[in-house]
Amino acid sequence: MKFILLIFAITLPLGIFAQDINTTYKIYDVRKQKMISLDHIVLDMDKADVLFFGEEHNDSIGHFLEAELLKRLNEKYPQKAALSLEMFHTDVQPIVNEYLAGVISEKNFIKESRAWGNYTDYRQAIEYAKQNKLSVIAANAAARYSNAVTMGGLDVLKNFPETSKIFLPPIPVDTATGRYNEKFIETLGGHNMGSMKIYQTQNFWDATMAWSIAKFAKTNKGIKILQLNGRFHSDEKLGTLAKLKNYAPKLKTLNISSFPDESFEKPDWEKFKNLGDYVIITDPKIKKSY
Repeated sequence: MKFILLIFAITLPLGIFAQDINTTYKIYDVRKQKMISLDHIVLDMDKADVLFFGEEHNDSIGHFLEAELLKRLNEKYPQKAALSLEMFHTDVQPIVNEYLAGVISEKNFIKESRAWGNYTDYRQAIEYAKQNKLSVIAANAAARYSNAVTMGGLDVLKNFPETSKIFLPPIPVDTATGRYNEKFIETLGGHNMGSMKIYQTQNFWDATMAWSIAKFAKTNKGIKILQLNGRFHSDEKLGTLAKLKNYAPKLKTLNISSFPDESFEKPDWEKFKNLGDYVIITDPKIKKSY
């Protein structure tokens, strides 16, 4: 716990520790209809293979909880935990592996893995994985592939050479209909041909992350995978989570939707019950990471 708290103190804005970290978030178990602790989620992983943590990318408390969950999963299931991230791309997996093995510097790792600008938000989880020899899955599609889909639609993936396809999910990639499409249209504020190609890109991201998880799980039986992604990708068990069911129907999943909310003091849990198995509300007064 001291290791995680030390990193947390370094990476979060100054002044966070004016209050107890445990007072900055609340966890609700949707099925049991009661507030729980992180340890309850870890215990529930006895019957699951993949835990989706749907985050708000700039939520400092959410990032702390991600690292803490990885730590507790590893303590509960020693050397049987792995970390998967939207924030790294499939084509940089060798670089991620090199850094975890300790043979390249952090500076080179950050630069050559094209780490997100807010890498410090995920550093505590990566460093914990490195120190404890846990696998890290670079799960998402590289920007060059995503941009190609945005410009030309999903059919453009057929034009890539065979050497590129080792980084891509199986083709064709389907475009989800129903509730996921409705949510996307609501978010964009309307539907047109341009937004449809963006929606295809969203589905491409989902498919790539789901395929990355399924591929890892197939060759690493019994590993508990913690997947970090923006919560739109897994809320309501849609997006990446739904596509994982297509690629690996036998894998059992749980999902968390985590976000700051103005109702923090007195949450209306009923309002959020459709988001996932667990809802985490964090204190909106805590300064964001960016």
